Amino acid sequence: MQGWARELGFSQIGVAGVDLSSAEPGLVQWLAEGFHGDMHYMQAHGLKRARPAELVPGTVSVITARMDYLPKSTLERGAGAAGERPPEGGAGAGSDRGRGGWQAAELARLDRPAEGIVSVYARGRDYHKVLRARLQKLADRIAGAVGPFGHRVFTDSAPVLEAELARRSGQGWRGKHTLVLHREAGSMFFLGEIFVDLALPPSEPVTAHCGACSACIDVCPTQAIVAPHRVDARRCISYLTIEHAGAIPEAMRPLMGNRVYGCDDCQLACPWNKFARPAAVPDFDERPALAGRPLAEWFAWDEATFLRRTEGGPIRRIGHERWLRNVAVALGNALRATRDPALRAALIARADDPSALVREHVAWALAQDEGAGPEPEAAALP
Repeated sequence: MQGWARELGFSQIGVAGVDLSSAEPGLVQWLAEGFHGDMHYMQAHGLKRARPAELVPGTVSVITARMDYLPKSTLERGAGAAGERPPEGGAGAGSDRGRGGWQAAELARLDRPAEGIVSVYARGRDYHKVLRARLQKLADRIAGAVGPFGHRVFTDSAPVLEAELARRSGQGWRGKHTLVLHREAGSMFFLGEIFVDLALPPSEPVTAHCGACSACIDVCPTQAIVAPHRVDARRCISYLTIEHAGAIPEAMRPLMGNRVYGCDDCQLACPWNKFARPAAVPDFDERPALAGRPLAEWFAWDEATFLRRTEGGPIRRIGHERWLRNVAVALGNALRATRDPALRAALIARADDPSALVREHVAWALAQDEGAGPEPEAAALP
């Protein structure tokens, strides 16, 4: 089965059982504290997330898979900076110790405020489509060998505890940022599952190797990692730019910098991502329009351009209005840092945008032209 998986572009597959009861208390507490924000579907599904056999009756085992997504061009930008394996004690966020060249190259984007940043995973094709199709092909291969069997394929598309299933099936361990980490691949990979009615021997979990490292916690610009293995989504830039539908809380806006869709900071600081591997499939190749582009260029996109540039990719699902909302915030932060009149002109061009949401964020952004002030600090949520 591993051979079939590799032929399909997967890095590894494993098998987990369906008894996730030990994960239920943590899920209940996370929801009770409201850390899911506006993602009400998480509350609605409740404990079904931790009960695979309730989600898909008849499920006996879960086949898990991971697929590397780091674009080759991203690695090439940081070529020549390979180093030693991170120490088990970890490396601090303020140090380059244990950091790979590609990580440093991505972090350097934060020092170019007029350049927009889209999370690495979102610069290519939508992973939902890629993984679902390839997981189904894997299921077809299995059926060809053992005969028809009951199954259902998932890729971040249903109430599934993906990271927990991945951990239990030997795909890696849960980092302090809650993402799954692998000693030979870091965390730059997607996860997918096949729920099956076959009794398969479970894979052995691996031990954790974060040690005393707190790099991901220390680097988070909004302090969303409130404790090791605990994230308040309401503070997370990925949540704010992707999942959150309304106005972005003003306290959070200055902390977003030039990040327009998602945030990779916790992964860029992680020493284990020095070993992140390039994608085995071309689907995740970086689209030129979504990397290294000026914010003003993105802000000038009309809806037709937005839809064309994001066709087949994950960014399209937030829609043109939220895209403009996010870019407006980034432009405001860039304006505060540079006082560049060209950025102000770009914002003024949309001051009368038909969308009240966009107009609000443009007004806030223009107000940032009062001069550079102190570095923003993470504030309490309203």
